[in-house]
Amino acid sequence: MPNITKQLADTVTSVGVRAAYGDPVELDGTTIVPVAYAWYGFGGGEGQGEGSAKDEAGAAGSGQGGGGGGAAIPVGAYITRDGLTRFEPNPVTLLAVGIPFVCVAGRALARVIRALKR
Repeated sequence: MPNITKQLADTVTSVGVRAAYGDPVELDGTTIVPVAYAWYGFGGGEGQGEGSAKDEAGAAGSGQGGGGGGAAIPVGAYITRDGLTRFEPNPVTLLAVGIPFVCVAGRALARVIRALKR
C-alpha cells in the first residue's frame, strides 16, 4: 500500500483557498463569491515487522490506518454589483456565533456590575 499519509497531505494542500472561497457566479450582471470557514484534519498509520497479533497465515506484524474529517460553515458572500463590492454575511451564521457571545458578554457584564457595587 502506498504511503497514505503523504497522499492525504498532497490532497489537502492542493485544496488551499478553494476550501474558503467558492467559484465566482455571474447572475444578471452581479458576481457572487461564496465564503466559508473551513477546516479539516486527518490521521494515518502504517506498520510492518514483528507484532503480537498474527494474521490467518500465522505471520506476525502488519498494519494499516486512516481517518479524517472536515467541516465548513457558510459565512457569507462577496457581491459585486455595478462596480461596487461588498460583503454580505449569512444571518444564520451570525446568530449561531452571536448568541453564545451575547450570553458570555452578559454574564461578564453582570459580574463587573456586581463587583463595582461592593
